[in-house]
Amino acid sequence: MKYSINGYIKAIPEKRKELLGYLLEAAKEMNAVESCHVYIVGVNNEESDNVYVYEVWDSEEAHKASLSLPVFQLLIQKARPIIAGLESYPALMIYGGKGLKE
Repeated sequence: MKYSINGYIKAIPEKRKELLGYLLEAAKEMNAVESCHVYIVGVNNEESDNVYVYEVWDSEEAHKASLSLPVFQLLIQKARPIIAGLESYPALMIYGGKGLKE
């Protein structure tokens, strides 16, 4: 069983591209985090400010621990001034599906 979270981060007006860059940088860094199985970043072109993120982790604890890693603390610090809000959908316990390696 895996832990999944998803939702979107709303950038202040005209800053979505910058926020997207930070999140794509985070996605690249996730390659070194073994407990992270999926970290997908995307946008809906009909929305001008939101960046969506979908993540799958070994556990909720693994996700929380990743937020304290220095590289992610730096990215959070850079992005914080351009974040207007967050919306998270219910966390899911993932039992299987395409794309997950057991």
